[in-house]
Amino acid sequence: MYKRSKSGGFTLLELMIVVVIIAMLASFAMPAYQRYSQRARRADGKELLMRVAAAQERYYTNFNRYAVNPLTGATSLGLSSLTSERGYYTISSANGATGNTQSYVLSAIPVPGGPQAADQCGTLTVNNTGVKTPAANAMPQNSNGACW
Repeated sequence: MYKRSKSGGFTLLELMIVVVIIAMLASFAMPAYQRYSQRARRADGKELLMRVAAAQERYYTNFNRYAVNPLTGATSLGLSSLTSERGYYTISSANGATGNTQSYVLSAIPVPGGPQAADQCGTLTVNNTGVKTPAANAMPQNSNGACW
């Protein structure tokens, strides 16, 4: 008589159930990972802003005014580049109203087309009094974790 032996493999249905479960887990994990990556890359822009702000303060200590245009005179501030170390942000600068060299606003702008271009925080700014935007209570910008 024919004796049926039990095979040790998986059925197609069992494999498809596992694939569906993995796909569902991945659909939840990928957006969370992308938000985490954006928060991690944001540190690159914050570091650059703080470095340029510190250079502006050193310049102010020596000359009793802020640099008129730190973007063209980066070397006068002792900076070699106004692009972040990893290349995710560039710096834009503005002095106070009509050339007032007693104040400044620095902006870290995500590089267009780069991975930070889709970041909800967008452009990060800091001024000579230390006010940072987007502010801690700014929504929806801070829905991806505190921008600062």
